Amino acid sequence: MRMVKLGGGLEVSALGLGCMGLSEFLGPTDRGESLGTLRKAAELGVTFLDTSDYYGVDFANEHLIGDFLAERKREEITVATKFAAIRAPGTGELIGVRSDPEYVRSACDASLRRLGTDHIDLYYLHHPGYTTPIEETVGAMAELVAAGKVRRLGLSNVSAEQLRAGHQVHPITAVQNEWSLFTREYEDTVVPVCAELGIAFVAYSPFSRGFLTGRHTSTEGLAEDDMRHGLPRFDAANAGHNAALLAPVRRVAEARGATMAQIALAWLLQREEVHGIPVVPIPGTKSPGRLIENAGAVGIELTGEELAALDPIAAQVAGDRMPPPTELE
Repeated sequence: MRMVKLGGGLEVSALGLGCMGLSEFLGPTDRGESLGTLRKAAELGVTFLDTSDYYGVDFANEHLIGDFLAERKREEITVATKFAAIRAPGTGELIGVRSDPEYVRSACDASLRRLGTDHIDLYYLHHPGYTTPIEETVGAMAELVAAGKVRRLGLSNVSAEQLRAGHQVHPITAVQNEWSLFTREYEDTVVPVCAELGIAFVAYSPFSRGFLTGRHTSTEGLAEDDMRHGLPRFDAANAGHNAALLAPVRRVAEARGATMAQIALAWLLQREEVHGIPVVPIPGTKSPGRLIENAGAVGIELTGEELAALDPIAAQVAGDRMPPPTELE
């Protein structure tokens, strides 16, 4: 697996692993199988792991990553985690969003304990607070860097204005926002600011939560608690229309003897050439076989003709990427 330098020189694998689904949100999980997936990722050189204190009831995902780290030499794995969402113990119900300095400090210490490590390689604000200015949040995060608890800072789910404001307080290494063939809303806003300020883009949901793989184009067959039941693009009113948009992805994949997932990742990896910034997708999977498939995308270089065939897709997608947010702070 080739390596990529994010803003500030942090070196990570060209593909990361989004770990959310190993504990929650996308159907049933098995802790032993999830550990097996993490081990396979390391074997393939996918050593950039993305988690959050929001993933899994009672912080299950950070505990899982902590158990995995205990098996490895710490320097072999780059760990990114996030803070801000507050969930009810036992049920996992989202009950608030906090990004005030006091909470920043306590959240980091708690994540360090769960991960069983003395430092976090990349620490993100998961979602800007609704009442705390982002400058105050980043200021508190900068204190964590000075204390040696955090190596680099990131911002997730932010606007161009929020990114610029945060970066003025302390250098931001990476933005983590959604980016895929279905979701390109940040290309004219956040991406140019990243290019101007030397900030990398870590792209979550590169498959639009499985839609772009062609394997999950409706909610049929999904577990009752699968989050996709509540996503507008999977709604019955939109799903059929969006499934039809996959035709050019399928044609390119079939012509190359590749999978649709590989084409979706290859397209995203080539955004670096278009926009002049490091772009690192972090697809999630519970399957070691899918990890191997995803890793194969790194060697695919799409032609201009293929890119032109894929380019119109996003403008035609029906439904927002997420339901309307709830202000809970």
